Amino acid sequence: MGSWRMRRITPAQIIILGFLFIILSGAVLLMLPISSKDGTFTPFLDCLFTATSATCVTGLVVFDTYTHWSFFGQSVILLLIQIGGLGVITTALAIALFTKRKIGFRERFVMQESISAPQVSGIVRLTSFILKATFVLELLGAIVLAIQFLPEYGFRKGLWFSIFHSVSAFCNAGFDLMGHRGEYSSLVSYVGNPIVTGTIMFLIVAGGLGFFVWKDIKEKKWRVHTYRLQTKIVVLTTFLLLLLPAIYFFFYEFNQPQWADLSTKERILASMFQSVTPRTAGFNSVDYAAMQSSSILISICLMLIGGSPGSTAGGFKTTTLAMLVLCIRSVIQKKESIQGFGRRIPPEVLRSGVSIFTLYLVLFLTGGTIISCIDGVSLSSALFESASAIGTVGLTVGITRDLSDISHIILILLMYFGRVGGLTMIYAVTAGHMPSPAQLPQEKITVG
Repeated sequence: MGSWRMRRITPAQIIILGFLFIILSGAVLLMLPISSKDGTFTPFLDCLFTATSATCVTGLVVFDTYTHWSFFGQSVILLLIQIGGLGVITTALAIALFTKRKIGFRERFVMQESISAPQVSGIVRLTSFILKATFVLELLGAIVLAIQFLPEYGFRKGLWFSIFHSVSAFCNAGFDLMGHRGEYSSLVSYVGNPIVTGTIMFLIVAGGLGFFVWKDIKEKKWRVHTYRLQTKIVVLTTFLLLLLPAIYFFFYEFNQPQWADLSTKERILASMFQSVTPRTAGFNSVDYAAMQSSSILISICLMLIGGSPGSTAGGFKTTTLAMLVLCIRSVIQKKESIQGFGRRIPPEVLRSGVSIFTLYLVLFLTGGTIISCIDGVSLSSALFESASAIGTVGLTVGITRDLSDISHIILILLMYFGRVGGLTMIYAVTAGHMPSPAQLPQEKITVG
């Protein structure tokens, strides 16, 4: 009977249960006295919040990571970040590959669902590529960061800082160990340092592009016209989402009086960094609480969009945004189908995109409104926090640690939903509901 029930569990349900198991395990480990620097037990809800934030690669924290957690606690957080960035199923398959255990069709199917792969065929080779690419990029990031951190902090501490921040950046987590410079200070002290901010930006973008895009680029090199449609859409959308906000931040935000102390070099780096980090990374090189309301709104939009499918990033994804824009273009041009780069996109892709976008928007607004009502914070601050959670970003205007337990639970649920994914959650909940083969009569309604 037990094995029959296991076979009845769908891949989507396996994914959400896998994340839940890792989160709870991490929370238990973080509760232990060995995990905190003062050697005392940490309250379960705070540990659950931290474990969820790490596993869902978000970066929102109720304790400063450096000042509260011991080396053991920081190591647990880093392990949760790595598992969350790769995905629970990818990690499990990696262990199976390492131990040379035979991987059956069911495991391959679950893996396909986990990383949104287009087909089951070649899924093991794709997993191997993901693991190798992750290791190489995180290693390169750590090596470059070590150029700055080793002379600054010494060998042992500098090496740990290099590894921790490289993994955190590539996995788009946003956890940092800069609390010794001031609690919750993130990378503010490195605002004008191109080694640190440049490396972090590269790792964030690399992790957010998606492994399918990297694999496609690796195989086809500079033959851009042969790229898959998804690769073309992801690269173009990502480029525009990096360029346009950076221009805005440079010419408007960082020309405000509160940033008068920044040099031109620092303004350029800060503008670039603030256009990259809301894409689900969570690091910040300036204080977001000092930003203009328009900059906060742009950051919220970037947080909700996030990265690309099959990546370490969250959000409703760049491809969903592209689908919505292409749909608007098709209506303006009075075309019956959605088209892009000489290809016609199936209607079911748009349906999925609209569903995901609507879910994220509803949960983001609902969560932010409830937090604002419960804790009495401004609606803009609450919405920023809500967008940061559901987009698995980790940026904050400084209110996270002061929120009530109920608001923390809301943020935990938003982070969990944002990492598991909208479609995965829908498929898990609606498992067993077979679509009816009958077609209802069609009738048009007026919209707009």
